[in-house]
Amino acid sequence: MKLCNENIQRALELSRELMVLSDKGDLEREDDSCGVLYGIVRDAAYSIRNSALSEKEKHVISTTWG
Repeated sequence: MKLCNENIQRALELSRELMVLSDKGDLEREDDSCGVLYGIVRDAAYSIRNSALSEKEKHVISTTWG
Protein backbone atom coordinates (compact mmCIF):
# COMPACT_ATOMS: atom_id res chain seq x y z
CA MET A 1 0.00 0.00 0.00
CA LYS A 2 1.26 3.47 -0.85
CA LEU A 3 2.39 5.65 2.04
CA CYS A 4 -0.29 8.25 1.32
CA ASN A 5 -2.94 5.53 1.56
CA GLU A 6 -1.42 4.16 4.75
CA ASN A 7 -1.78 7.63 6.26
CA ILE A 8 -5.44 7.79 5.27
CA GLN A 9 -5.97 4.34 6.78
CA ARG A 10 -4.22 5.44 9.98
CA ALA A 11 -6.46 8.53 10.16
CA LEU A 12 -9.47 6.20 9.99
CA GLU A 13 -8.01 4.08 12.79
CA LEU A 14 -7.31 7.16 14.91
CA SER A 15 -10.84 8.43 14.39
CA ARG A 16 -12.15 5.09 15.67
CA GLU A 17 -9.88 5.31 18.72
CA LEU A 18 -11.17 8.83 19.41
CA MET A 19 -14.78 7.58 19.16
CA VAL A 20 -14.06 4.81 21.64
CA LEU A 21 -12.34 7.29 23.98
CA SER A 22 -15.27 9.70 23.82
CA ASP A 23 -17.76 6.92 24.61
CA LYS A 24 -15.64 5.63 27.50
CA GLY A 25 -15.01 9.11 28.84
CA ASP A 26 -18.69 9.98 28.65
CA LEU A 27 -19.61 6.88 30.64
CA GLU A 28 -16.97 7.51 33.31
CA ARG A 29 -17.21 11.30 33.65
CA GLU A 30 -18.08 12.92 36.95
CA ASP A 31 -19.19 16.36 35.80
CA ASP A 32 -20.76 18.21 32.89
CA SER A 33 -17.59 19.97 31.76
CA CYS A 34 -16.03 16.60 31.00
CA GLY A 35 -19.11 15.84 28.92
CA VAL A 36 -18.34 18.92 26.86
CA LEU A 37 -14.76 17.70 26.35
CA TYR A 38 -15.87 14.26 25.20
CA GLY A 39 -18.44 15.84 22.90
CA ILE A 40 -15.63 17.84 21.28
CA VAL A 41 -13.52 14.67 20.96
CA ARG A 42 -16.48 12.86 19.36
CA ASP A 43 -17.09 15.72 16.91
CA ALA A 44 -13.40 15.74 15.96
CA ALA A 45 -13.47 11.97 15.44
CA TYR A 46 -16.41 12.19 13.04
CA SER A 47 -14.82 15.10 11.19
CA ILE A 48 -11.55 13.19 10.76
CA ARG A 49 -13.44 10.06 9.71
CA ASN A 50 -15.53 11.87 7.12
CA SER A 51 -12.50 13.62 5.62
CA ALA A 52 -10.48 10.40 5.52
CA LEU A 53 -13.34 8.47 3.92
CA SER A 54 -13.73 11.19 1.32
CA GLU A 55 -10.02 11.04 0.49
CA LYS A 56 -10.09 7.25 0.38
CA GLU A 57 -13.01 7.34 -2.05
CA LYS A 58 -11.09 9.75 -4.30
CA HIS A 59 -8.10 7.41 -4.28
CA VAL A 60 -10.27 4.37 -5.03
CA ILE A 61 -11.93 6.15 -7.96
CA SER A 62 -8.58 7.27 -9.36
CA THR A 63 -7.20 3.74 -8.84
CA THR A 64 -4.40 4.97 -6.58
CA TRP A 65 -5.77 3.02 -3.61
CA GLY A 66 -4.04 -0.20 -2.83
